Amino acid sequence: MRLIGKSGAKSAAAVEADTDAWAESPESTAAHPGALPAQRTSGLSERPPTAGYGPDSLVHVSTRQFAAAVGAYGGPSGGEPAAGAALDPAGLDPTSFETALAARESAALEARHRQAADGGDPDAACRLGTLLLRRGELEDAEPYLRAAAAAGVRAAANNLGVLLHQQGHRAEAGQWWRQAAVAGSAPAAHALGLQLRDQGEEEAAEYWLHYAADHGHPLGAYALGDLMEHRRDVRAERWFKVSADAGHREASYRLARMREAAGDKETAETWYRTAAARSHARAALRLGVLLEERSRTDQSLLEEAARWYRQAAQNGEPRAACALGFLLRDSGDLAAAAEWWQEAAEAGDGNAANALGALHASRGEAAAAERWYRAALDAGDQNGAFNLGLLCAGTGREQQAEQWYRRAAYAGHREACNALAVVLLQRGDESGAQPWFSKAAEAGSVDGAFNLGVLHAGRGEQRQAQEWYARAAAEGHGEAALQLAVVQEQRGNLAGALERYRQAAAGGSAEGAFRLASLLDRRGDADAEAEHWYAVAADAGHRRAQVRMGVRAAERGALEIAESWYRRAAEAGSRSAAFNLGLLLARQDSEAEAMLWYTRAADAGHGRAALRLALLALRRGEPMQAENWCRRAIDSGPAEVAERAGRLLGALSAELSA
Repeated sequence: MRLIGKSGAKSAAAVEADTDAWAESPESTAAHPGALPAQRTSGLSERPPTAGYGPDSLVHVSTRQFAAAVGAYGGPSGGEPAAGAALDPAGLDPTSFETALAARESAALEARHRQAADGGDPDAACRLGTLLLRRGELEDAEPYLRAAAAAGVRAAANNLGVLLHQQGHRAEAGQWWRQAAVAGSAPAAHALGLQLRDQGEEEAAEYWLHYAADHGHPLGAYALGDLMEHRRDVRAERWFKVSADAGHREASYRLARMREAAGDKETAETWYRTAAARSHARAALRLGVLLEERSRTDQSLLEEAARWYRQAAQNGEPRAACALGFLLRDSGDLAAAAEWWQEAAEAGDGNAANALGALHASRGEAAAAERWYRAALDAGDQNGAFNLGLLCAGTGREQQAEQWYRRAAYAGHREACNALAVVLLQRGDESGAQPWFSKAAEAGSVDGAFNLGVLHAGRGEQRQAQEWYARAAAEGHGEAALQLAVVQEQRGNLAGALERYRQAAAGGSAEGAFRLASLLDRRGDADAEAEHWYAVAADAGHRRAQVRMGVRAAERGALEIAESWYRRAAEAGSRSAAFNLGLLLARQDSEAEAMLWYTRAADAGHGRAALRLALLALRRGEPMQAENWCRRAIDSGPAEVAERAGRLLGALSAELSA
C-alpha cells in the first residue's frame, strides 16, 4: 500500500546545522556593527552539532605540526627561514604547494597576533583567541578571549560565550553573550535568544531573537520564526521569509510548508525549489510530490519529479527513495523500483518495506513477502500487520490471518477492522463482527460502511442499512450506490434510481452499469447512452450485458459481433448466451456446433434449449431422446415452454403407445 513514511522529528538545531552561532572576528564587527560572520560550509563539520549554538570544529593543524612537516616560516623576529626549511615549489604538486604556503602564512599571522596580544593589544588578543577557538584549542583560546572581553571588545565577549558554551558553562556563556548583545552584537543576541528559549524564558528569547533579526542576522530571523510558529503566531511566516531571502535553506523549506498548508502551492513550489537547490532533502521530496501531483495534467513533469526524488534520496531521505520506487514501478521498471524500495526499507521506511512485500507476494514468493511485511511492522507501519493477514489468508492460514488482522485492528488500522469483522461474520459471530464494522466505518473505511449496511439489511433494519449505504456511496462505493438505486426503483422513483445507478456505474459496479442501461433501454429515449452502459458492463464481464450486446448486434445484422459477445458470455457460463449462440450458428448452417451449445444450455436448465433439442431429436427419428428432452423442458420452464413441451410429450406418448 503507497503511504509516506514518517521520519523521526528533530530539533531545529539538529535539522539545520547552519543555525549554529559563529565566532565573531573584530574586523567584521568593528567595520559593520551587527554584521554577520562568514557563511559556514558543510565540509567543516567534524563533530556533532551542539544544542543550537556555538561554532563548528575545524580540522586542527597546529603550528608545531606544520613546522614539523614543512619547517618553520621564520624566527620570532620575522627573520629568514631556518636552514633546510625552505620549500622547493618544483618538488611539489601545485595543490600541495599552495596548501603549504597558505599554512605558512597562517602560522606567520598567528605569530604576529600572539606577539601583539602578549604586548597588551586587546584586538590582537581577540583575533588570536578567535583563531584558536576555530581550531578547537579552547584552553589556549580562553585567556586571550577573556582579556579582550574584559577590555570591552564586543566580538571577544561573543566568542568567549561560544567557548564557554562548548565547555558546558552555559550560565557564564549567557552572561558574556548578554554583554556582547547589549553592545550591539547580532550573533550574540541570536545565541542568547536560543539559550533563553531552551531555558523556557520565551518572552526574553523573543526579545533578543527579534534584535538579532532586526540587525540582519538570518539565523536570528529563522529562530524567531520558529519560536513564533511554535506559538501559532501568524508573524512566523514573515521572519521565515526574511531568513529565506538571505539564503537560509531550512527557512525556505519551512516557508514553503506554510504556503502549501495555506493552499498556495505555486509559492510553495518556488520556495521548495530554493531549498532543494541548496540540497535540502525534505524540500526536494516535497517538490517531487507537488510535481507528481501536477503531472496528472502534464506528464512531462514526472521526469522532473523523479530527479528531485533521486536527489532527496541520495541526500538520505528514505521517503523520497520510496516515492521514486513507485514512479519507476508505474513506468514499468520494476527492477529499479525494487532497488530504491530496498534502500528506503533498509533505512527504516515502512511504506517501502510494504511495497517490497507486495512485489514478492505478486510473484508468489510468500517467504520473502512475509519478511518485508515484518520489516514494515518493525518500522512502526501497521500496514505490515494487515498485509501479513492478507498473505496468511491467501495461503490458507486463516487462524494466523485473524491474529494479524486483530493486531492491526487494535492499532487503529481501519481496513484491518473491516477484514477482521468479515472473518468473524463468516464464522457466524455477528455480534462480534458488528463493533469492528462500526469501528472501520467510523474511521473512514468505505468497505466497512457498506458491510455495516449489509449487516443491518440482513436483519431487516432498512433505515440503518440505507444510512450506511448512503455514507459509503458518498465516498464512491459503487455497490452501495447500487443498493440505494434498487430501492429507489422499487419505490417508483425512476429519476432517483437513474441518479444512483449512474453513481454505481461510475464507482465501478458492473451490475449498476447494466441496470442503468436496462432502465434507459426501457424508457426508449436514450438508446446511445444505453448502448454505452451495456458495453461498459459487458467489458467488465457482466454476462447478461454481454448477451444484450449480442442481441443488439444481431438485430442490426452485425452477426460476427453478436457471435463474439454470445461466445464470451456462454464460455463464462451464461445459458441464455449458449442458447442464442446455438440459434445463430444454426442459421449459419453450423448445425453440429449449434447442437453442442444447445446441449450446454439445456444442461444448465434452459427450457427453450431443451425443447429445441427435443424437436431436433424428432427430426432425426429419435423419439426416446425427444421424450427425455421434453421432460427436461417441462422441468426447466418457463410456463409457455413447459406447456409446449407437455403437448409434444403427450403426442409422443400417444404415438409410442399406438
